[in-house]
Amino acid sequence: MNEKIKLLEQKIQEAKLGGGQEKIDAQHKKGKLTARERIHFLLDEGSFEEIGMLVQHRSRNFGLDKQTFLGDGVVTGYGTINGRLVYVFSQDFTVLGGSLAEAHAEKICRIMDLAMKNGAPVIGLNDSGGARIQEGVVSLAGYADIFYRNTLASGVIPQISAILGPCAGGAVYSPAITDFIMMVENTSYMFVTGPNVVKTVTHENVTSEELGGALTHASKSGVTHFTFANEIECIQGIKTLLSYIPQNCEEQPISLPYQPGDEIRPALNTIVPENPNQPYDMKEVIHQIVDEGSFFEVHKDYAENMVVGFARLAGRSIGIVANQPAYLAGVLDIKSSLKAARFVRFCDCFNIPLLVLEDVPGFLPGTDQEWNGIITNGAKLLYAFSEATVPRITVITRKAYGGAYDVMNSKHIGADMNYAWPTAEIAVMGAKGAAEIIFKNEIAAATDKEAKWKEKEKEYADMFANPYEAAARGFIDEVIIPEQTRIKLIRAFEMLQNKAEKLPRKKHGNIPL
Repeated sequence: MNEKIKLLEQKIQEAKLGGGQEKIDAQHKKGKLTARERIHFLLDEGSFEEIGMLVQHRSRNFGLDKQTFLGDGVVTGYGTINGRLVYVFSQDFTVLGGSLAEAHAEKICRIMDLAMKNGAPVIGLNDSGGARIQEGVVSLAGYADIFYRNTLASGVIPQISAILGPCAGGAVYSPAITDFIMMVENTSYMFVTGPNVVKTVTHENVTSEELGGALTHASKSGVTHFTFANEIECIQGIKTLLSYIPQNCEEQPISLPYQPGDEIRPALNTIVPENPNQPYDMKEVIHQIVDEGSFFEVHKDYAENMVVGFARLAGRSIGIVANQPAYLAGVLDIKSSLKAARFVRFCDCFNIPLLVLEDVPGFLPGTDQEWNGIITNGAKLLYAFSEATVPRITVITRKAYGGAYDVMNSKHIGADMNYAWPTAEIAVMGAKGAAEIIFKNEIAAATDKEAKWKEKEKEYADMFANPYEAAARGFIDEVIIPEQTRIKLIRAFEMLQNKAEKLPRKKHGNIPL
């Protein structure tokens, strides 16, 4: 028996070494942790239970029979984060470049199946050179098996992908289906085709970092939701993100203990400038409204005219969608619509109430927007809000013009409570443009056209550039003093906590993709 135990202990040690000490040292020189080190820092101390440690590939082609490693390049199992069950797979770049093939994929699929059965999040720590070419089509089949499970799990359990090394070709599609992607600056990248192929096909000279690095995907493509300076910060980001979301679609987010205090925020009374064309920072409004230090922004560097993220309000987890007047005047365009729609749908999947802070002058005009589909992309945000059944509250701080008023969680598309500040302007368009259209003939006939235009602009503004017409019709539930916003929202979300709403029976809707 002792000999058999020694053999087992020997195999365990061999598995823990991955591709060997030399490869581990090379990983560290790149500023990267090993697969097991990442799991160590991610999970609660001593909670990790490994599954499939002794799995090996079964291929004999192209010399693979001489390159067998226990675990086959991925560490899989389960453990806890702050006491909550999670499933994790961590690809090991020291073993055949972390390449994915049949046995490797089977291990990932195994924990994804367990996660679905037990209703717990899946966290993927990706560090792979892509498909294992020597195994041919079974490598492609392995990817497809994972993609299929990602899709089935979508909206059922949270799925988080951390890109901690190269992620190329088919390897990028699994993270793309998951809920959130995190990348590390200078050590991780994602692309369908690498720089060499790009140069061959399009004759473009581009580095890996420029083509698919963390900053590129954070600011240009929007593929990644978070970027971090190093892997430890990335792992901490995963833990922070998980603190706002539930285990699965059947549960509610965990509320933190909260001791009520003075909820009045006088600074909000002066945050909106007297000049309606002057910008202000909506993030300052957010920080005044939510629990101190609780705002966790998502997609920070992408489509900055829209702000989305998680926060806590009296200890409760909420999702925030807010126009940002400090960037492009908070206008809705293709990127901001996509950013917000994606976030709204995630929150609705996992029972996270939505708070919308609105200051929007409309949709961005221009040929670029029209030719690239602002109509269908704007409709995605409209669809996302209309479909959401979680508690939904809107606060209009200033402008709410045209179709953008409708889209930004108006009463007409199912919002539960709609508030406005006295500075709110709810109208088809701004007073200046409206006066030019409505009073075109009078202005043209006037001796002093400029004075007449200003007179008519004021007439229109007095009539419509305020929240009272909408309040008179019940489209706004209450016009509130800005300093009272936090207490109003705390009470309203508390009132809505048992909201029960079902959509019409259907297989699924046909969102305008």
